[in-house]
Amino acid sequence: MSTLSMTSTEREEFLAGVHIGVFAVGRDGEAPLAAPVWYRYADGVVEIVTAARTRKVGVLRKSPEATLCVQREENPPAYVTVEGTVTIEPLPEGLVTEIAARYLGPKGAAKYAETAEDDTLLRLHVRTWRSTDFAKLG
Repeated sequence: MSTLSMTSTEREEFLAGVHIGVFAVGRDGEAPLAAPVWYRYADGVVEIVTAARTRKVGVLRKSPEATLCVQREENPPAYVTVEGTVTIEPLPEGLVTEIAARYLGPKGAAKYAETAEDDTLLRLHVRTWRSTDFAKLG
């Protein structure tokens, strides 16, 4: 393990924090599709809400493998990247508001949920971790 790598606890805590994630899926014969996403993480699973009509859902129906990368942009920079298999599930009631509240606060989340077209839950089951924290340089 590199001296800059996070411990298991550090990377789980980092991923559970509030970051904009970049969610990427592979496409046959094309460049990978990458999109910014809001998410939440707990117990080895990243949850992302989206609309069923999105390209990423179409790609995942063919091949359920994906990557999510989150980062700390201020100094010292750090990142966690996770890879795994995605399941596509019905969206539980209230989940759009719960995830949006992490980013917009309660009032903003309620307004967002009124107009959101999200109807699908993506659950990324984490298999592989990569991480770096430049704060470990001292």
